[in-house]
Amino acid sequence: MDATATVTPFSTLIRTASHEQHTEAETSTFMSDLLGGRLGVDAYTRYTEQLWFVYRALEEGAAALRDDPVAGPFIQPELMRSAELERDLAHLRGADWREGLEPLPATAAYADRVAECARTWPAGYIAHHYTRYLGDLSGGQIIRDKAEKTWGFERKGDGVRFYVFDAITNPAAFKRGYRELLDGVNADDLEKQRIIEECKRAFALNTAVFRELGEVFPLSA
Repeated sequence: MDATATVTPFSTLIRTASHEQHTEAETSTFMSDLLGGRLGVDAYTRYTEQLWFVYRALEEGAAALRDDPVAGPFIQPELMRSAELERDLAHLRGADWREGLEPLPATAAYADRVAECARTWPAGYIAHHYTRYLGDLSGGQIIRDKAEKTWGFERKGDGVRFYVFDAITNPAAFKRGYRELLDGVNADDLEKQRIIEECKRAFALNTAVFRELGEVFPLSA
C-alpha cells in the first residue's frame, strides 16, 4: 500500500485529486462570461434554476441520512440552501416561479446521481455534499459579489440569498471543522478512493451543466 495514504489527511487527498476537475468547472466559458459581466440577469436566473434542482436532490436525500454512520455527521442544517434558492427564484421569476421550471438534461443527470447516492451509497453522497457546500462557502462568495455589482441586487438580499450563510458566523472555522469530518470519515482506504472518484464525477456533472448553459447563452459576436 502507498505509505502516503496513511499519513496524508483525507481532506487533502480529496482536494488534490479533484483539483483538475475543479479548475475545469471554475473556468468554464459560461461561468467566465457570467462573472465577467458579459451575460444578462436571465443567464444568472437560469443558472439559479439549475442549482435548485441539484440542491433539492441533495437536501431531500439528507433527511434519510441524518442517522447514517458515514454520511450523518455531514448533515448540518446551517448548510441547507433550498429555502434560500426558492426565495431567490421568487425574486428572479416572480411568485409563480415553479411554473414551467425545467432542468437542463445535464442538470437532471446531476440531480439523479445525487439522489441515487443518497438512496444507495451514503459515502458517495458525501462526495456531492463536499463539492457543493464547500464550494458555496468559498467560491460562491465571488459569484454573490459579482451578481450584486452586475445586476444591482441588494447586498446579501433577495436574488443572492443562496450565497449567504447566516447561520455560519465563522466560515473559516466551519470549513476547518468540515475538513476534520472528512479526515475522520467512517470508511476504509478502498471506500475513500471511491469517494474521491465520485468527487471527480460530481465536478464533471457540474461542468456538463455549465457547458449546456453556455449553449443556451452563447455570447453574441
